[in-house]
Amino acid sequence: MYNRLVPVLDANTLDVLSHGADQTQRLGSRLGELLQPGDVVCLAGDLGSGKTTLAQGIVRGWGALTAATSPTFVLVNEYPRPDGARLFHLDAFRLETQAAPGFDLEELAAEGPVLIEWPDRVRSLVPADHLWVELRWVEDTRRGIQVKAVGGRYPQLLDRFRRLTFG
Repeated sequence: MYNRLVPVLDANTLDVLSHGADQTQRLGSRLGELLQPGDVVCLAGDLGSGKTTLAQGIVRGWGALTAATSPTFVLVNEYPRPDGARLFHLDAFRLETQAAPGFDLEELAAEGPVLIEWPDRVRSLVPADHLWVELRWVEDTRRGIQVKAVGGRYPQLLDRFRRLTFG
């Protein structure tokens, strides 16, 4: 009856343990290399779980001219590349009890990749197809990172990320 092993994760999910901020940023950098306009990457997790650290790596890997900072007090930061393309970094932490008036995620995504920290707070804005990254605190220097591909091109993106990162 129970003689067959069933995998805990499926092909659309990757679970990683990061052993420090540098490693978290390197993982982000690998992911950032693969992003293109239209991509939406949701960065979920508690305070201190490493969302901004991962975002810094993603922005660097994408090729931005400036280093990423937390957009908590400005809502959205833009990071241009030398070719003029832009990546958008949204922090929805302060939007828990209110909608983002006049905010058009689809319009931003059409112009460049979008990172969303605290995506649960703006769930109605998150497109059906996206990459969901859940970060969790494990120890002072360790973070668990689970990446889930949801629809569209994201299973292929996750597969490319897996091969680029782990061979």
